[in-house]
Amino acid sequence: MNILALILTFLVGSFIFIGYVYGIKFKDNKKLTDFSISMAFGVIISLIILELIPETYELLRSQFEISRTILLIIVLILIGIVLLKILDLFIPHHEHEAHHNHNHNVNKCHNEHLHHIAIVSMIGITFHNIIEGASLYLVTKSSLSSGLLLCIGIGLHNIPMGLVISRTLINSNYSNKKTFYINIFLTLSTFIGGLIMFIFGSVDKLTEGLLLGVTLGMLIYISIFELMHQIYHMKNKIVSKIGISIGVILLIMSILIENIVD
Repeated sequence: MNILALILTFLVGSFIFIGYVYGIKFKDNKKLTDFSISMAFGVIISLIILELIPETYELLRSQFEISRTILLIIVLILIGIVLLKILDLFIPHHEHEAHHNHNHNVNKCHNEHLHHIAIVSMIGITFHNIIEGASLYLVTKSSLSSGLLLCIGIGLHNIPMGLVISRTLINSNYSNKKTFYINIFLTLSTFIGGLIMFIFGSVDKLTEGLLLGVTLGMLIYISIFELMHQIYHMKNKIVSKIGISIGVILLIMSILIENIVD
């Protein structure tokens, strides 16, 4: 069962690669770029509100009283935000810092900001996937059928993640080879989480809660300070609204599937 659980963590990561392949196929479509960013925003913000916050609270609440639990979650979120902000300082590609006096500068600035989003997003998503892979491994170890259903649920919101990363890398002039290797790494990040559990065994609720809290802060940073910024400057608001809506629907579908497990 342990080996099967490990294999399943690898399979769920493959959904990211599916998104990557789709992004490569339609690499010259700007609407697809805007759509993928909007959909990823819908997925992440729904994931934060409907899954990560309740799950983090439940894990930490089992260890502390209500007031301390809430305070600890706030602190962990701030730690996650600060960690990405520190990394942000070493990636000096911001849309508002460039001079928009010429169309070439506008396009260059836009691509640089997409590059910035891709890097910061990869960091947050990698941490999230490692924790998610660890959780999936533990569920599958107990019940293979439950693990399969959970795999589908996680995979639904991994597809737009792979798509948005590939699109932003391509639009920031990354080569297809580099984009491929980066997406391979992201694809394997969920497996890495499962492998950690396979090697070291399960973690206690406190450790898992702390890790999820920091991840929560990272994803809040990505959704608000990165993806939302891009969506705000999109010209085609209909595309962005549709993308966000579909992202939310995908996440709700994944939650419904996960509820079947319970």
